Amino acid sequence: MDSPRQKYRPFETVRLPDRRWPDARIEQAPRWCSVDLRDGNQALAIPMNVPEKHELFQTLCRIGFKEIEIGFPSASDTEFAFTRELIEKGLIPEDVSVQVLVQAREHLIRRTIDSLKGAHRAIVHLYTPTNPAQREIVFNLSKAQVLEMAVNGTKLIRELTDALPDTHWQLEFSPETFVLTEPDYALEVCEAVAKAWGASAKRKIILNLPLTVEAGTPNTHADQIEWFCRHLSDREMAIVSLHTHNDRGTGVAATELGLMAGADRVEGTLFGNGERTGNLDIVTVALNMFSHGIDPKLDFRNLGAIREVYERVTRMSVHDRHPYGGDLVFTAFSGSHQDAINKGFKALQASNSKVWEVPYLPIDPAKSLGYFRTLHEVTSAVLSTLDSKEVVQLIVDKVISIMQVKASALRLRNETTHELELIATSGLSETFLAKGQPHTDQSICETLAGRPVLITDTANDPRLEYPVETVAEGIASILSMPIIAQQRVVGVLRLYSAEKRLYSQEEITFLSALAEISGIAIMNAKIYEKTNNDLSFWTATLGYMQD
Repeated sequence: MDSPRQKYRPFETVRLPDRRWPDARIEQAPRWCSVDLRDGNQALAIPMNVPEKHELFQTLCRIGFKEIEIGFPSASDTEFAFTRELIEKGLIPEDVSVQVLVQAREHLIRRTIDSLKGAHRAIVHLYTPTNPAQREIVFNLSKAQVLEMAVNGTKLIRELTDALPDTHWQLEFSPETFVLTEPDYALEVCEAVAKAWGASAKRKIILNLPLTVEAGTPNTHADQIEWFCRHLSDREMAIVSLHTHNDRGTGVAATELGLMAGADRVEGTLFGNGERTGNLDIVTVALNMFSHGIDPKLDFRNLGAIREVYERVTRMSVHDRHPYGGDLVFTAFSGSHQDAINKGFKALQASNSKVWEVPYLPIDPAKSLGYFRTLHEVTSAVLSTLDSKEVVQLIVDKVISIMQVKASALRLRNETTHELELIATSGLSETFLAKGQPHTDQSICETLAGRPVLITDTANDPRLEYPVETVAEGIASILSMPIIAQQRVVGVLRLYSAEKRLYSQEEITFLSALAEISGIAIMNAKIYEKTNNDLSFWTATLGYMQD
């Protein structure tokens, strides 16, 4: 059998003995460009429909993206129509640049420019196949032919956009799979394109250096980026951009080191959606910056609502352990970890420090000290009592005040009947409670599968078992949180709100922690009860034997 060494080639490196990036720090946010609607969408088994694309576009605008790649309008009538609809209906904020992708072919370029007519700000993203495998195997082109194609495409874009002065135009050029392209040749093509565009400090060009397939280690990528930045004839004419993928599982590291190496801009997607193993996860890179005191210039405070939109329109799921966005990222099942976090909360309160420093929690999972106090109070109750009913009633009472909801209830699965029995409640009328146990409520069934479930409109959600009674109670939305003990869902914590509402990731994280504490309390109580029963049995048995 051939060894891997015979089948694969080691990745190429650039000679950079005096590299500077290892001593650099990320000190400010880059320019961000979301490619969710193009790169992310083309990776979906079922691409987004037009209403879904509109919803995601508006979500990206609310997050704060000022550059959004919306599609490939020359590739299909659907993509073209979506671009025109955004422009003609005035759906693009004036400070947002829409970006579109196009190959260096005349008819495709003309179609692309037509799609952008009337836009306030537009980025035309031109790309050509520069790496040997693509230019030689896929396209059967020489280096000279690829260079000529890139320059001619640039000249045509310049000609067409100069005729439309009411739009602020910018050119982005990508030597496709830059990391596998000969460095000197990639630089040569980029310099030729920049010259054809008339790039200068006042008329900057975006030079995007794609890690289309992650083929080397992150440090090698950083060397390539620094080498390119240092060898550009005029660094001020260019915005050096990164477009990383995650084939080796190190897309975030490659991006962060690329920024340290001199890049100015980052392209990526929410939660890393994209071809194969995905694009760069912008959420992770942005919140990594936040955890080091750098304002990422993107608003992920309502990460739970953003995730809900993302999962619905892409039909993709965010993994429970996904950095920052997963359901379990701020939970700790280890007793020693729970103890350390609890002590960290105490120390933070005692010190009144503004600097976040809690063991095992890299960023603040809560939006106020009220969360800390609640978690501390409930955790202390779990540690001091074996009465699970006392703890769960405390949770139900606390969740109403801190989450500002109308009511709350906690139900546990009866291990014999499998029905959800009401253990603790607050804020619900006797009339509403008298309707009985839930039997066919689909939202509860979904929660029992282990995920939070939100009903935003109780009057119109078919999953709800008692919609008439719920509306009559004055309940507009319901959030159901799973309670897990010993890796099994044993119950449901429900929050009832008088208004339609969404929940942020911080709120979901906090509620997950409360639900986890409920599970621990239940487990501890059951262990105590079993131990007492066993002790009573053996005491009686020994007494009988002695008699």
